[in-house]
Amino acid sequence: MKKTVFLCVFAFYSLMVINAQGVGSSPEYIKAITSEWKGERFADGRPKIPDNLLERSKHVAIEALWGALRNISTRGEGQPAGSFINQYQGDWHVVHPDQAMSGRAVTAQYMPSRPDLELYIREQGKQEGRAQQGGTNSWPIDILVEGDIYVADGYGKIIDGTLIGDNLANAIYANSKRGVVFYGSVRDEEGISKVNGFNAWVMGVDPSYIQGMMLTSINYPVRIGRATCLPGDLVVAKKYGVIFVPAHLAERVIVTAEVTELRDWFGWQRLAEKKYLPGQIDSRWTDEINADFREWLKQYPNLPMPIQEIFDYLDGNRTW
Repeated sequence: MKKTVFLCVFAFYSLMVINAQGVGSSPEYIKAITSEWKGERFADGRPKIPDNLLERSKHVAIEALWGALRNISTRGEGQPAGSFINQYQGDWHVVHPDQAMSGRAVTAQYMPSRPDLELYIREQGKQEGRAQQGGTNSWPIDILVEGDIYVADGYGKIIDGTLIGDNLANAIYANSKRGVVFYGSVRDEEGISKVNGFNAWVMGVDPSYIQGMMLTSINYPVRIGRATCLPGDLVVAKKYGVIFVPAHLAERVIVTAEVTELRDWFGWQRLAEKKYLPGQIDSRWTDEINADFREWLKQYPNLPMPIQEIFDYLDGNRTW
């Protein structure tokens, strides 16, 4: 009887240990929630979107990316019906509005502080080998690598909700060569603005220090205003807003947006030349206009991709 009780208690304890949530999510968890990504991954499990796609995405309009993503339906075998309509957030304070930024998301969740939970977070962080000196708001910064964007839900807190100042901004840029997207605030904007290459999308700025709030998780899904962001998402941030693109859709969304913009530029030019009427350009194109567009592409300088890839897309032969 005692042996049976001991085994039950041991099994229960083991289950609790296995299911205990760490501050940082496990690679297995990240792989599970991003299972549709079939490419290379980082050691932490995050999808490793190719660098060339990060660069290309910066040069596409937010509206074009948003339109391409919004029109992708998940209606398919084994998938819930719907579309990606909750991936955009606007209304930002941007440190350098004319400097776009793109990268792979490292996410962090903050909540109003609660002493008993904060003690657990500290102890769990110690077991995970995280720095014990300073605030826990430095923990997400420690794991950043080049190409990452630090994305944090600071639940919109401005006063006493400043997640970083100029020192941490320097550390972030040193690790990631990028900046931050915070649904919260920062302090010392004057100093932050002098960190060459760093940029920040935040809800506000305040001179106060962070207090009354705590880090609860790293690399779990987070809510950024009206949007949901997963670790490894493609983040594209401009003065017109921020979009979070699921990693497995990044190439498809970028190519679709690039072709959409090329069609727009062709249409604007032909309208300026008065070759076609507005109704012809603003509706389904005729075979004549489509053929003209293909010839126009052959003369267009600095296409974002090889022209045959564009033709494959137009012909419906593009595979993802």
